[in-house]
Amino acid sequence: MSDTLVLRVATLADASKILATITAAFEQYRGKLVPPSGAFQETVEAIAAELAKDAGAIVAERNGEILGCVMTYEVEGDLYFGRLAVVPVARGTGLARRLIEAVEADARRRGLAGVRLGVRVALTENQRLFLSLGYREISREAHPGFDYPTSINMRKSLV
Repeated sequence: MSDTLVLRVATLADASKILATITAAFEQYRGKLVPPSGAFQETVEAIAAELAKDAGAIVAERNGEILGCVMTYEVEGDLYFGRLAVVPVARGTGLARRLIEAVEADARRRGLAGVRLGVRVALTENQRLFLSLGYREISREAHPGFDYPTSINMRKSLV
């Protein structure tokens, strides 16, 4: 087997591994985000259903093991990405950046004008990463039941 990291489009067969990757990556936020991350509500069935319809995913794997993933779907002429996840053992290697670059390349191939994401207000380190990659805040919103912003919407223009 090769030790080469491969980024590829996910298939329905990857749904359970994608869930495991998201769960492992988001575990650091358990009990720390208010409201709790929706990642903890994900199921294999829900991920498979998304992959079977309009959504997509990109996975990063080495030797058949998924080390990172990101879910995508088109919205208003842009490609939205969410559930950006890198397992703890692969952090600090630039994998999140590579996944985001793969999303941007996918958006360009589709002829889309930009890429969007949502990031929690509390996750300032993630915001810094996105800002460093050219994303800019376009709005803030509150999760249901909150009267203050809990999430920042960001966008990067590709044109």
